[in-house]
Amino acid sequence: MIRIYNTLSKKKEDFVPLEEGKVRMYVCGPTVYNFIHIGNARPMIVFDTVRRYMEHKGYEVNFVSNFTDVDDKIIKKANEEGVTAEEISKRYIEECKKDMEGMNIKPATTHPLATREIDGMIDMITTLIDQGYAYAVNGTVYFRTRKFAEYGKLSHKNLDDLQAGNRSLLVSGEQEKEDPLDFVLWKPKKEGEPSWASPWGDGRPGWHIECSVMSRKYLGEQIDIHGGGEDLVFPHHENEIAQSEACSGKLFARYWMHNAFLNIDNKKMSKSLGNFFTVREISEKYDLQVLRFFMLNAHYRSPLNFSTELMESSKNALERIQTAVDNLKYAAEHAQTVELTEEEREILKEAGQYEDKFDEAMDDDFNTADAIAAVFDLVKYANTHAKEGSSRELARFLCEKIQFLCGILGIITEKQGELLDAEIETLIQERQAARKEKNFARADEIRNLLLKKGIVLEDTREGVKWKRA
Repeated sequence: MIRIYNTLSKKKEDFVPLEEGKVRMYVCGPTVYNFIHIGNARPMIVFDTVRRYMEHKGYEVNFVSNFTDVDDKIIKKANEEGVTAEEISKRYIEECKKDMEGMNIKPATTHPLATREIDGMIDMITTLIDQGYAYAVNGTVYFRTRKFAEYGKLSHKNLDDLQAGNRSLLVSGEQEKEDPLDFVLWKPKKEGEPSWASPWGDGRPGWHIECSVMSRKYLGEQIDIHGGGEDLVFPHHENEIAQSEACSGKLFARYWMHNAFLNIDNKKMSKSLGNFFTVREISEKYDLQVLRFFMLNAHYRSPLNFSTELMESSKNALERIQTAVDNLKYAAEHAQTVELTEEEREILKEAGQYEDKFDEAMDDDFNTADAIAAVFDLVKYANTHAKEGSSRELARFLCEKIQFLCGILGIITEKQGELLDAEIETLIQERQAARKEKNFARADEIRNLLLKKGIVLEDTREGVKWKRA
């Protein structure tokens, strides 16, 4: 049984889906006005892993994650460049998808765009007005926060305390509102901004209404899991609940999951501090599998500190797993015997405990840190028991088991862009055969190919030796 920490109840709960065998999951995606930064990458990696584990447990997952493609920041960037907001959003959606592929994040079942769902937003706002939960003033539509009796149930905030102590949270245009805490559902058009026709005049939607509408359209009025960064709990997710539940009269999401913040060298990431990194910048120094591995080395609800030292440590740790897989593949290819011995059968039976530990960790609120520890225990076990003289079946089984568990975490065990040791040995054998047959052109071709991949060969009396340049 999977247990999930629910932000709504502030405790771990057994996961029981709305519909047996199916999971409806919505995760707030990025606002696309620039390359995504490593803060954006954390929820992407976390919830991709949650999805993968749910699928591993046999659930059919309908995973929806949007792109916010109309927003003040997008409009500002478009005006600076003298292009349309659509051009900016299209460009950075494509760049975002490239980075997601590099981090081995599976495409969502649906990636809706806010600008293509405007009609649905107008419909929902109209319903909220008809039901008395919203009102229009001079082309702006506001949500009556106090009319929704359970407002604050996710963030555990009290409306009176908000009004008294947090003036900075109030939205501008207070003089038009019935209550300073009412929030915007629709805003009127400004010069130089994209806009759409509506019953309240030309304008565009407020940010919060977008996710409520896209979630309802692609997943239904009720969903199993809603995820995002903890910075979205208030006001974004709180407002989503108010809009969605006021509209449908039903519980919107059963489980709310939020990942903790990412700090850089123990400081909050910000452009002013000069510690702001995009995923693209990280990819210039590291394979993005290292970034994924680093993110999963901490529990998603724990604050995570990013530093060069920790990334180097993650790189080395990932390489230990990759090397173990590489060695096991080589052992399987060159094994003298095929069938398992009786002793090896016992070894395989014992190896099953590591998969049990892995599942136990993931069942406990997706504890990826402990799941990775179980993978390392299996790697150590494999290194100890798959020796020279082991059967092909033993090496193959241990290799596939490590790859299988890493695959659930979305971690690729092949060294990206590098030849594996086993591949190098195969090419060297082919070169030796070519030389025996006096096919020196082919032998030189293999040497040059290896050299391009950074592999230097040395012909000695003891045979061919190689090293990575």
